[in-house]
Amino acid sequence: MRMWHCALVVILGTGMVRAEDAAPPNPEAVAAVKALGGNVMAIAQNDPRLDVTLHLADKDVTDEVLPQVAKLQNVLWLNLARTKITDAGLAAIKEMKTVERLHLEKTAIGDAGLEHLKGLENLVYLNLYGTQVTDAGLAQLHGLKKLRRLFVFESKVTPEGMAALKQAMPELQVIGAIENKPAEPPKAEEPKPEEKKEEPKKEEPKPEEKKEEPKKEEPKAEEKKPS
Repeated sequence: MRMWHCALVVILGTGMVRAEDAAPPNPEAVAAVKALGGNVMAIAQNDPRLDVTLHLADKDVTDEVLPQVAKLQNVLWLNLARTKITDAGLAAIKEMKTVERLHLEKTAIGDAGLEHLKGLENLVYLNLYGTQVTDAGLAQLHGLKKLRRLFVFESKVTPEGMAALKQAMPELQVIGAIENKPAEPPKAEEPKPEEKKEEPKKEEPKPEEKKEEPKKEEPKAEEKKPS
């Protein structure tokens, strides 16, 4: 039995929909995505919402395919990372309001492209790693009330821009570059003054002890013999 015909209820961002009532994905759109080496599939056996991936396509993915992607209903995850899409091309997906997770990393997307994301009201996750987005572009995201995770490392965003966005959207986690401060060279130790080695004291020669000369025995007086 096909995934979208399972008799189960799933929750969509726009309300309650039974999986058995979900229409199969637009076949023309699915064919266009797969022709480039991408994929379209349900996110789970009991959930007909779609995961559309083009980041591993074996052919160039350009703006041309985005109008076909936009024909797919109930897309939850959309991965356009490392493709050749442009700011202008994102206009084609601006009405895909069911998208919760959007990957744009390692693309040429800049501030103008973020203008087209304002309508993605259910967006929770946005990856802008390695893009051309600047601090000015981040201001376009203020209306995305459900956005919780944003990746901006290796983009043109500054620490000041990240701080301003966090202030405007306190519940948003902004993941940026880790500042790697160059290690300070170790300070050269000042040479310590050489300690003067104490020269061993020369032992003064002890005065020679005078040897006592043996006393000469005085000759005993001869005893007078009795006559």
